[in-house]
Amino acid sequence: MSEYFAHPTAVIDDDVEIGDGTKIWHFTHIQSGARIGAGCSFGQNVNVSNNVTIGEGCKVQNNVSLYEGVELEDYVFCGPSCVFTNDLTPRAKYPKGHAGYKKTLVKEGASIGANATIVCGHIIGKWSLIAAGAVVSSNVPAHALMVGVPAKQKGWVCECGGLLPEGLQCMQCGRQYKETKYGLVEESNTQN
Repeated sequence: MSEYFAHPTAVIDDDVEIGDGTKIWHFTHIQSGARIGAGCSFGQNVNVSNNVTIGEGCKVQNNVSLYEGVELEDYVFCGPSCVFTNDLTPRAKYPKGHAGYKKTLVKEGASIGANATIVCGHIIGKWSLIAAGAVVSSNVPAHALMVGVPAKQKGWVCECGGLLPEGLQCMQCGRQYKETKYGLVEESNTQN
């Protein structure tokens, strides 16, 4: 049995897994089938829908709904009121059920800014940064800085969060990167 904190107003359904040290705050709902890693934090009024998978160390700020089909790897940050979709052609009269949902994968360390929208069916690359208010409607390369509506790449960011200059060496931590077809990788690390 794991040890986690849930505020008395939180609702946690049966058949969920919640890792040690996770904190679940006011009016948050964790639905059946959700799998949550250790050391996560869920702010006020968060909804984690059925069968959502969340890695370790994730921070999900106030008013975020993680709908079925969304998967967060480790250390993902979801800013206040960011939006995930799971159906490209929703109709109230003709619901598709989970078989019709499109998967969205948010890779390790990615950060999604406040009020950003992630259109379903895409991959958000490792350590990428989605600016506040951006609307993502395509795959995002690793370490990309995405801004605007629709979101366009405006630069690169380091794992530590620093904006990378033209030479791709971080001025804050010194990491050196090189560009690949999938985004950036550290020069000492040739894996994607």
